[in-house]
Amino acid sequence: MKKLILLLSVTMFFFNNSSTANYEKKIYDFKIEGITGETINFKDYKNKVILIVNTASYCGFTRQYDELQDLWDLYKEKGLIVLGVPSNSFNQEKNSNSDIKEFCEVNFNINFPLTTITEVKGKNAHELFIWAKENHGKSAEPKWNFHKILINKEGKVQDTFASFTKPMSKKIIKAIENIL
Repeated sequence: MKKLILLLSVTMFFFNNSSTANYEKKIYDFKIEGITGETINFKDYKNKVILIVNTASYCGFTRQYDELQDLWDLYKEKGLIVLGVPSNSFNQEKNSNSDIKEFCEVNFNINFPLTTITEVKGKNAHELFIWAKENHGKSAEPKWNFHKILINKEGKVQDTFASFTKPMSKKIIKAIENIL
């Protein structure tokens, strides 16, 4: 019995990264460039819930843009920020910010904020994604396009969702509603 308790304790220590995170920085300490060159300062999003999604124009999950826009429309007045982060980390994105912006507006009528093309994994990842992984663990590192990172009102990673989890899924809706 003692061995089982010890084994469970050790397992919980290694797999529960979010509760042991230091959070020397919070999301409010970061900035990222917007798709038209403006600075997106996360300090402007204090006391908001933020869903960060790395996106790509040529991905099988690209249709999720529709549901991301639906989420934005449904919850923006309640304090949700949906932030699309176009990335070519998986070699499925267009070559220019203007082409991405046009693609999103024409095909999906997107009006939530988008960033410039940004690396989201590996040694060249934007510091925001490195921070998320360091504080929440490997589940925060995108494994593919349309990976979702949910940030709570305290500026910490609340949860992450794999690419195949649709933005309007019960799982994501519940997570957002619980922290709004």
